[in-house]
Amino acid sequence: MTEMKADVVVLGAGIVGVSAALHLQQRGRDVVLIDRHGRAGEETSYGNAGLIECASVFPYMFPRDWRQVMRYALNRSTEMRFHVSALPVVMPWLLKYFLASSPQGALRSAEAAFPLIKRSLIEHEALIAQAGVPELLRKTGWIKLFRTDASFEKSLGELAKVRGFGIDGNILDAAGIAAHEPHLNGEFSGAIHWPSPGFIPDPGALAKAYADLFVRNGGRFIAADARTLTQAGGAWRVSTAAGGVSGRDAVVALGPWSDAIFKPLGYKIPLGVKRGYHLHLRPQGNAVLHHPILDADRGFLLAPMNRGIRLTTGAEFARRDAPPTPSQIDAALPLARDLFPLGAAVDARPWMGARPCLPDMLPVIGRAARHPGLWFDFGHQHHGLTLGPATGRLLAEMMTGETPFANPQPFAAERFG
Repeated sequence: MTEMKADVVVLGAGIVGVSAALHLQQRGRDVVLIDRHGRAGEETSYGNAGLIECASVFPYMFPRDWRQVMRYALNRSTEMRFHVSALPVVMPWLLKYFLASSPQGALRSAEAAFPLIKRSLIEHEALIAQAGVPELLRKTGWIKLFRTDASFEKSLGELAKVRGFGIDGNILDAAGIAAHEPHLNGEFSGAIHWPSPGFIPDPGALAKAYADLFVRNGGRFIAADARTLTQAGGAWRVSTAAGGVSGRDAVVALGPWSDAIFKPLGYKIPLGVKRGYHLHLRPQGNAVLHHPILDADRGFLLAPMNRGIRLTTGAEFARRDAPPTPSQIDAALPLARDLFPLGAAVDARPWMGARPCLPDMLPVIGRAARHPGLWFDFGHQHHGLTLGPATGRLLAEMMTGETPFANPQPFAAERFG
């Protein structure tokens, strides 16, 4: 049995953990990356919509429209579903989410996240160039469709707010929608094309390309169980099949499984989970989808992935490890076929993942207050792919004593008491 030593042990090889490992490595740290799969991007980082959302300033907050809330409460929306059996676990977190989603709270979260959002595509472009995978970035932006005048007018108000942050979108009428996406079907009140976000047609492959870059640059990637983490003699140690890996510092970047580390250590961080599903389908005939398309009124998104057209759902509130219940896919699929000519499914069954969320829709980034050498980097909600490299840079700057490019205070775990 051998003991491997490093400066830093990073727990979790999703896009967040791999990005943190790369930024630490670039600053001269000897880093070991740990993941139970032994492969990067096998969980949440695989199944998202593929957007590097540098135009999405305001996070996904709890709605304040009582009609929308009632649709959610009655499980009548493709955008949100909940398990009744999970309500005793989910409701306390939803209450925190609701309280954090006031107009003032949403503005605070937007202002805190904006420096990260602003750098998101810049940081990805740098890593994509280093990894040598330019084909994994498309600069198409994405389109948000509206079927009612009311929802379109509301979104125009939201567009006015983000313009205050220096971000713009292109307003499309029916002719503009047809020019951008000639194979869409339906009657639309309008759309907004967000041109600045990047699109990744294979998010799992991007995480793996970043992990390959990390290894090529001298990093070590080990399959092990992060739950074996212990602290002894001023170091953090993870057990492996071949012995152990220890480092002066450890980074918890386990996404929705981060509580497996921080809870036993006594940290009361309100980490919640929004589950989600996707299904790949073939386009019919010569139909082509040029952009990711969000059907705002029907609550689903279509994205032109390398594997096929990816149909993604909204949020499912359930126990994290409960069996899949892809009723949102079942509800959205006929609506998606009505929007775009979709053929047979590529996947044998829908994929399910879990988005790690804090009530204020901001990640936890920074030092663990009571345990020297322990650092947090998790809770990126719907923006893990977007923010991974930016938060990796911020964390690495904090860990190496550099001046952080963004104010880290809003992301401290201590904000929850």
